[in-house]
Amino acid sequence: MTDHARDLVSVHGATERLLTAVAGLDNASVAEPSLLPGWSRGHVLAHLARNADALVNVLQGRPMYVDATARDADIERDAPRPLDVQLTDVRQSAARFQETGAAPADWSRTVELRNGVVDSAARVPFRRWVEVELHHVDLGIGYGLEDLPAEFTEREIDFLAERFAGRPDVPPTRLTDGTRVWQTGRKADGPEATVTGPGADLLGWLAGRRDGSGLTVDGGPLPALPPL
Repeated sequence: MTDHARDLVSVHGATERLLTAVAGLDNASVAEPSLLPGWSRGHVLAHLARNADALVNVLQGRPMYVDATARDADIERDAPRPLDVQLTDVRQSAARFQETGAAPADWSRTVELRNGVVDSAARVPFRRWVEVELHHVDLGIGYGLEDLPAEFTEREIDFLAERFAGRPDVPPTRLTDGTRVWQTGRKADGPEATVTGPGADLLGWLAGRRDGSGLTVDGGPLPALPPL
């Protein structure tokens, strides 16, 4: 069962780690490319701030974004800002998210995110935790997938394996880090591939951050995954 209050604590800790790391940058390095194609570090920081506000919208029953065009335009508008403005925006938007998460609410209710995706309100804090941790990695400032908290890595593999489960374009696949096992892809209608590797490499492949070269595959080639 999802513990939204515990996840809010994890979100706060992850945000503080990110803010501390980013505070060591300067305006020039914020303008440099991130690990995400076409995005500078400023784009990543702008996205993190606007995502926090978007998830406040979700928890308060409003559309996550006005539309995809407005979402992208807001990121482009905010990406070139200097470091101090970026830090203030990420910090203040994170505080708004925490304040909304601390308010009394029915956490069992269903909420709507982007593109018609629905989920339990209780899982929204975890979704925010994912944004903060993975985009910290995307900044390319020394925080890698191996640095992610072990609990986060396991839960995000769970989340992504569930996301791809039942997809007709993903072959039946068994994932394992040597201790835990996950199933994903369409229902097995024949032999399934087994993908084995460290948690960081499994997560990196599932999340589109690594090409899977650190994984071993038995029973077929490494499945191609659709974009998130």
